[in-house]
Amino acid sequence: MLARLLVALAVNALALWVARGLFSGVHIHGAAAYIIGAAVLGFANAVLKPLLAILTLPLIVVTFGFFYLIINVAMIALAAAIAPNFSVHGFWTYVGVVVIVWLVNWAVSTFIERTARGRRRLL
Repeated sequence: MLARLLVALAVNALALWVARGLFSGVHIHGAAAYIIGAAVLGFANAVLKPLLAILTLPLIVVTFGFFYLIINVAMIALAAAIAPNFSVHGFWTYVGVVVIVWLVNWAVSTFIERTARGRRRLL
């Protein structure tokens, strides 16, 4: 379980690093900012986002899922507010960071799943 937590932390930090490289509106300075930002983002996505999604489900349905994007933006904003030396400027930059975090998490989880499946075949 600790290994999964460390992998999730590393993947979120990688996603933030990629987002910083792609968007000029993302400013992250120092390893502590990446680690704290990734930890806050992981906690927010694991605990807060499901609660907010349940509480705002009618709004998510009425807006055809657009409000779920707003919840994801809020999770990034929370990480930026808590982590030192981490800031994001502009709504569309927030949306871009959400997309990058999703893509990096998807790519890494797909890679890990395929690698694990390949190992099971060898056994």
